[in-house]
Amino acid sequence: MTDSEVKAPKIEFPCADYPIKVIGDTGVGFKDRIVAIVEKHATVDLKSLAERQSTNGKYTTIQLHIIATGQEQLYDINSELRATGFVHMVL
Repeated sequence: MTDSEVKAPKIEFPCADYPIKVIGDTGVGFKDRIVAIVEKHATVDLKSLAERQSTNGKYTTIQLHIIATGQEQLYDINSELRATGFVHMVL
C-alpha cells in the first residue's frame, strides 16, 4: 500500500466512548478547568477520567472519554481548550 492509499480511520458518530487527552501546565484547578470546558460541549464520563503528572511535575495530562456527536463538536472542544493558554496539546 502506498502513502496515497493510506487513509485516516473514519469515525462514526455518535461515538459513545471517544477518548480525549489534554496536556498542559500543572496548576491549581487544571483538571476542573479542563472538565468544565469539555462539559460545555459534550457529556463526559467522569469515571473514565485519569490524571497524571510529568516526572518533573511541570505538565499534567488529563484523559477522559466523551460522547462525540460530530466533527464540529470535536473541533469546538479542541479550539476552546487550546485558546486557554495553559493547554499545550489535545489528542
